[in-house]
Amino acid sequence: MRYRRFGKTHLKLSVFSLGTMRCLASASMFEKTLLGAIEQGINHLETAHNYGQSEQYLGNILKKNLPIPREQLYITTKLPPTLDKEQMRCLLEQSLHKLQLDYIDCVAIHGINTWEHLAPFAAQTGGFLALKKAQEEGKICHIGFSTHGDLELILAAINTDLFEFVNLHYYYFFQRHQEAIALAAQKDMGIFIISPADKGGGLYNPPPTLSQLCQPFSPLELNYRFLLSDPRITTLSVGPSNPEELIEPLKVADQDYPLTEAEMAVMERLEAHLHQTLNTDLCRQCYQCLPCPEEINIPEVLRLRNLAVAYEMTDFGQYRYRMFKNAGHWFPGQKADSCTHCGQCLPRCPEQLNIPELLFDTHQRLNGPLRRRLWE
Repeated sequence: MRYRRFGKTHLKLSVFSLGTMRCLASASMFEKTLLGAIEQGINHLETAHNYGQSEQYLGNILKKNLPIPREQLYITTKLPPTLDKEQMRCLLEQSLHKLQLDYIDCVAIHGINTWEHLAPFAAQTGGFLALKKAQEEGKICHIGFSTHGDLELILAAINTDLFEFVNLHYYYFFQRHQEAIALAAQKDMGIFIISPADKGGGLYNPPPTLSQLCQPFSPLELNYRFLLSDPRITTLSVGPSNPEELIEPLKVADQDYPLTEAEMAVMERLEAHLHQTLNTDLCRQCYQCLPCPEEINIPEVLRLRNLAVAYEMTDFGQYRYRMFKNAGHWFPGQKADSCTHCGQCLPRCPEQLNIPELLFDTHQRLNGPLRRRLWE
């Protein structure tokens, strides 16, 4: 296991962090998974107020004889972006009580996903004041934020200079947030990548075409190496539901060197296949088609189409697409069948794509039963 400095927090975190959202089947399974992670060198544990009984389970384990002292474990919990100072104070006290801790190493605002979420923190009012007071009292060591928001919002949140770390989406198959990674690194913030196996492409169960294109590596391994090779990134979330699911990710826990020629050759092969397969239907993710009057997240819809057509990542595309209209600010946007063929996006597209036609095709490929976020 390698360890990296978590930006200006100066914490030395393992390059893989244990996310606890999925290991909630039982208290005993939670404990087995957590202890398995610690024994393999993971020293950063992430939970959240909204993750069911996760904080309670974790607190009970922290009171036992752990393989390493509590001082060598770093705990992050996440609290909702409440606007009210007293409510934020109460939420923090609840987390401290459940975790059975006198202090929490890192507290992240859980989901600065909209400008309304950011406003009171940027203005340093309400809930932010409660966190700063708790930090002064020694109940919190470091304050950061997680986000599922768009790039402009993330950049604005980073530019407030109020946060010491950020948890965000960034993967080989989703590099939209490159600018946010660069800005956070410039400001010496800790950078924590959320869910690289699941949100990064459903890479635990890759389709045959993608697996073949990635040979001699697995798609999961290649994505991890893409991230670990970037020295700006501190740590990656791994979210096992049992100890066995730690095995595959941690095979690369010591491989944080630059990309090899063989790895770069595979990535070039993936890029060439994407262009050859999509040809004139390839959405290059410039985002110039937005805003859409029907609130369709056109670039994300067409990104899912890109992956489904080029790499047969249809299961992943369906998983994500079905969350539209049902996940609120965590995954905003209407489904593609909301398109009215108004044509406003067409002159803005530098590739001259027939966007309404591609939206309809995506809906036909990926629509199905609605999906909710796991912890909801």
